[in-house]
Amino acid sequence: MSLSIILVEDHPLFRKGLHHLLEHRQGLAVVNQFATASAVREWLAQGERADVALLDRSLGDEDGLSLVPELKKHGIKTIMLTMAEEDHEIRDAIEKGVDGYLLKSSEPDQILQTINAVSQGNSVFPAHVMQKIARGELGPAAVSKLSTRELEICTYVARGMSNRGIGVALNLSENTVRNHLRSILDKLGFSNRVQVATFALEQGLVKKSDPNG
Repeated sequence: MSLSIILVEDHPLFRKGLHHLLEHRQGLAVVNQFATASAVREWLAQGERADVALLDRSLGDEDGLSLVPELKKHGIKTIMLTMAEEDHEIRDAIEKGVDGYLLKSSEPDQILQTINAVSQGNSVFPAHVMQKIARGELGPAAVSKLSTRELEICTYVARGMSNRGIGVALNLSENTVRNHLRSILDKLGFSNRVQVATFALEQGLVKKSDPNG
């Protein structure tokens, strides 16, 4: 069974070249192409689906990153294929939850390998990006590991609230809060609440001047 792919790219020449690269590869099928984010949304609204999206960041109508949460919601893996290589741009993409990140200067084989790897549930980023993540230079990406609820709980921990107090504030049982906190510790590699509180402050989840702190 072929992997179904959509191309989201507003430059016709590059899009055609990408389509030509993929269309004759066994096991891959380009099911649609789009130049705008709005066109992708219309397609999704019709109930259409794909396995992987190759997504440019700079589209005619908006930032391609805005599509990532919507594509993920529909079970579509996302690979950012872009000219943007600054640290803050890569950090933005990681925080949005992209599954892969490639520069348009990548070799064709690298693009094909990334599609296959991402379709199997792997995350693929350029070697220099992985090195920066390992060194902590793209630190805010840690935020992307946590769910919205977990981030919310981090803010309450930073304010010194107990599990019971957090539960009351969020209308959750104390046990549910405890489970969320355990998940936060596991995902971030922490061992105690103090580390969670420090993390929330460092990431700007809670301002140091917060009157509730």
